[in-house]
Amino acid sequence: MERYSRQVILPDFGERAQRRLGRSHVVVVGLGGLGCPSSLYLAAAGVGRLTLVDEERVEESNLNRQVLHWTRDLGRGKAESAAEKLRELNPGVRVEVVGERLTEENAGRILRGDAVVDGLDNYGTRYLVNSFCVRRGIPFVHAAVEGLVGQLLTVVPGKGPCLRCVIPEPPPPKPLFPVLGPTPGVMGCLQAMEVIKLLTGLGRPMVGRLLLFEGKGMTFEEVEVERNPRCPVCGGGSGRRGPSRKK
Repeated sequence: MERYSRQVILPDFGERAQRRLGRSHVVVVGLGGLGCPSSLYLAAAGVGRLTLVDEERVEESNLNRQVLHWTRDLGRGKAESAAEKLRELNPGVRVEVVGERLTEENAGRILRGDAVVDGLDNYGTRYLVNSFCVRRGIPFVHAAVEGLVGQLLTVVPGKGPCLRCVIPEPPPPKPLFPVLGPTPGVMGCLQAMEVIKLLTGLGRPMVGRLLLFEGKGMTFEEVEVERNPRCPVCGGGSGRRGPSRKK
């Protein structure tokens, strides 16, 4: 337990929570700016099994923010590149590589864990993950970034709104979007913390609360969000309903 001694001595954590982490399976979809830091801290914390899902290859423009990919990895598959670093960091974690694009056809085979992390950069696949997680009752930790801003929402099916309740329609697509490297680093670390809380029962996850980060002014804002009873994913039909009030 020496590796995890600093978290085991937390009053609300202890050896029981550490054992829960060791028995847990987390799927990280997307090994970019969000998936790299979130998977890094999940491996460091001792999550027993990580499945890394990404079909893309490392490009030079990724290196300002995707911290598990190094210059030597250019042209290499992102999932394999990340897996190599995570196995070296913590050999006790079982790291699996899925070098495929997530689709309707393979989502049922891939999304089989205790929690799923959104490391994606497009809402089409995010909505797909959200739908499968709601259908299967799997917690899903969403984050998204652009520039110096980020957002975070934890979806626990049956206990709060899903992603489509909060963001019914995707924002207009962009061929390229600006991002300062530390922005996904902040949000990815917060995703890892949310997953650890979900797996161990520690604290209060961001269920029904949308966290907004703005890096220029270094502010965090919380917006309460509600489940939409007409949500096409977790409700009974179609409808639009978003954030309710700020606090």
